[in-house]
Amino acid sequence: MTEMTISKTITLANGVEMPRIGYGVFRMKEHDVCVQGVTEALKAGYRAIDTAAIYQNEEAVGEAIKASGIARDELFITTKVWNADQGYDNTLKAFEQSLQKLGLDYVDLYLTHWPKPQLVDTYKAIERLYEEKLIRVPGVSNHHEHHLQQVFAEANVLPMVNQIECHPSLSQDALRAFCAEHNIAITAWAPLGTGIVFTHPVVKQLAEKYGKTVAQIVLRWHLEIGNIAIPKSVTPERIKENLDVFDFSLETDEVAAITALNTFHRTASDPDNFNF
Repeated sequence: MTEMTISKTITLANGVEMPRIGYGVFRMKEHDVCVQGVTEALKAGYRAIDTAAIYQNEEAVGEAIKASGIARDELFITTKVWNADQGYDNTLKAFEQSLQKLGLDYVDLYLTHWPKPQLVDTYKAIERLYEEKLIRVPGVSNHHEHHLQQVFAEANVLPMVNQIECHPSLSQDALRAFCAEHNIAITAWAPLGTGIVFTHPVVKQLAEKYGKTVAQIVLRWHLEIGNIAIPKSVTPERIKENLDVFDFSLETDEVAAITALNTFHRTASDPDNFNF
């Protein structure tokens, strides 16, 4: 695979284009820090911002978007319904609140955050938002194959994105293959993992070979295996670096060598076993 075959966007199941590298704002609760981070990201050329109701920073994201002066149709904004707000009616209410906080007329991608028992009703509400053109893309987050099957059984429109923890220590091969079969794009959260992989000789050697940082090598690996990635940083230099991964490509065997670093290590809860 070469850089010529990897576009900066991916075409989703309904034809909507989604940027392959987005800016994640998890744990940026401090208003000014989030505004500054999103502002830097937009200046650096990011056009996708990924937030969530539970991050408590949708207002800050909205503020930075408004101040940027970038046309709305050039941006791709993702947010998520929190677990306590799941269920049909609650999801519709939660979406309305998110929209107000973001100061937007619509959201590009709306996701269930984690698979709660009400996941089907929650997704039905997301379908309704899609039908009403309040969102451009319906999706889910942290869904294993069996959660997706539950949604498939009742859905009129299949989810088009599944946002999951994915990095070289948790390469998610089986789930990625299942999603690919059903034309569901994968967004990798925690795309750089816990940093364990950064010290691995394979990744360090590739960074040296290509004159890139280890983070850039890992992000390029995500692109090569078909993922969208949403790295987070508040450092302007790193924000820029994380987007600068389209000017080189990894060899097929190099991609395989990084994928082989998988140890099934999660940085957070398993979607089958969480209590929040």
